[in-house]
Amino acid sequence: MLDSVPLSGIGEYTLLTLVAVVAVVLLELCWLRTGIFGTLQYWLCMLLVFGFQIPVDGWLTKLRDPIVIYNERQMTGLRLPWDIPAEDFGFGFAMVTLAILLWRHRLDRLDRRQADRPDQGAPSRPNAHLAQHPDPEGATPAP
Repeated sequence: MLDSVPLSGIGEYTLLTLVAVVAVVLLELCWLRTGIFGTLQYWLCMLLVFGFQIPVDGWLTKLRDPIVIYNERQMTGLRLPWDIPAEDFGFGFAMVTLAILLWRHRLDRLDRRQADRPDQGAPSRPNAHLAQHPDPEGATPAP
């Protein structure tokens, strides 16, 4: 893919991981501004993600009997617990953070839309919107 581009010794996987991490962080700080980096909830979520990533990725990438084989020229060669390439953590961070950012941004937009239309506020009880629909049998409620 990028083999013909001189990268000053940076492998393709390392470069793309760095680009993904920087892009996601800049997306949050410069455009979306959801504020997730300042929440305990986000960092606990990332601990949970990495907590599952370490045993699974460790099993897949163990050097003595790998299931996933990497081209060592495309990465730093730095391997953390259980032979996990360091780039996998950056890629995991970028992928999960992007999903959370887009989800949070969408929810924030919906909340702002609701706030802009006070007559269309959220129902005060779950499934209240169902009471607005006519009877499925075709009968209409008495006035």
